[in-house]
Amino acid sequence: MTIPDGWSLDESGKALTRRFTFKDFSEAFAFLTRVAMHAEKVDHHPDFCVSWNKVDFRLTSHDAGGVTERDVKLAEAIGRLAG
Repeated sequence: MTIPDGWSLDESGKALTRRFTFKDFSEAFAFLTRVAMHAEKVDHHPDFCVSWNKVDFRLTSHDAGGVTERDVKLAEAIGRLAG
């Protein structure tokens, strides 16, 4: 499995992680809204944390106990949505 550009495995090796930084809260929240709409469409939902202009993601397939192709595809989509 190839890890998408900009993403890393967490310390456990069971999740993809990445931080996105934006100009302000509005841009960060608009981005997260686009991600949420995509996640609903593909029925695969990320763990995330928002702190003003930063959005941190953690992608894992809980039922599989780690990273799967679904996580990789979601990571790629999130990267595209970030522009």
